[in-house]
Amino acid sequence: MKKIITVSTILAMFVIFFYWQNNDINITNIDFTNTKIPTNFKDYKILQVSDLHNKEFGKNQKKLVNLTKEISPDIIVVTGDVIDSRKTDIDIAVDYMSQAAKIAPTYYIAGNHEHRISQYSKFENILSKERVKILNNDTEVIKINNQEITLAGIKDISFINSSNKEKEFSSIISNIKSENSENLTILLSHRPELIDIYASQNIDLVFTGHAHGGQIRLPFIGGIFSPNQGLFPKYTSGVHKKDNTTMIVSRGLGNSLFPFRIFNKPELIVTRLNPS
Repeated sequence: MKKIITVSTILAMFVIFFYWQNNDINITNIDFTNTKIPTNFKDYKILQVSDLHNKEFGKNQKKLVNLTKEISPDIIVVTGDVIDSRKTDIDIAVDYMSQAAKIAPTYYIAGNHEHRISQYSKFENILSKERVKILNNDTEVIKINNQEITLAGIKDISFINSSNKEKEFSSIISNIKSENSENLTILLSHRPELIDIYASQNIDLVFTGHAHGGQIRLPFIGGIFSPNQGLFPKYTSGVHKKDNTTMIVSRGLGNSLFPFRIFNKPELIVTRLNPS
């Protein structure tokens, strides 16, 4: 009888642990300082949401929406994979995105999972009606009084049908950056392993996701595995710099093929801009 109770207790503790690891959202605060940030953008607050993968945080995404309201961002940037291609339902992603757009201007770019779903065009149309700004291979100038920054976005590289995807990807970034090139340029892109391309295009700040924090994280080691980076990947979370480019990698919110996170809780990133 004691053995049964002990086993039941251990199992219950594991269930609680995995639930906590996969449903308790961390908020990571990052300060980004750059000489190109105009003074009117001091303390400008950017909330990054990534890799939702149809994960639900309460009925109608109540928990995630409430956290978004508490953060009170100036803008929200969504860096792909809000849908999971293994789950065809687009309503869960729409549910959060539509509510987010009522809290702050919300900008979105597509990830590799959006590329895989047959309903992607329908999804884009719904987001547009909900006033989510789709920045797939496009830019928008954000102004405060007479000062401005440039926000650019690029679809995931999987959307490119070319024999040399990386060259085409780099060319697209070059084209969308050419306008207002003197401004601070912030790029929304899904994949962190393409940092060499972002740096070659002299992008000031890049928001990425895709790596899911390495799914399982170990102390002093970090993430165990990431798609397109393999075992012990380099770019799974946090801030990375190459030349004049700073890249921020979100651990994301949901899961895909691997169904849970370990020592890698879901994450929202809040970045504040600071002129230097």
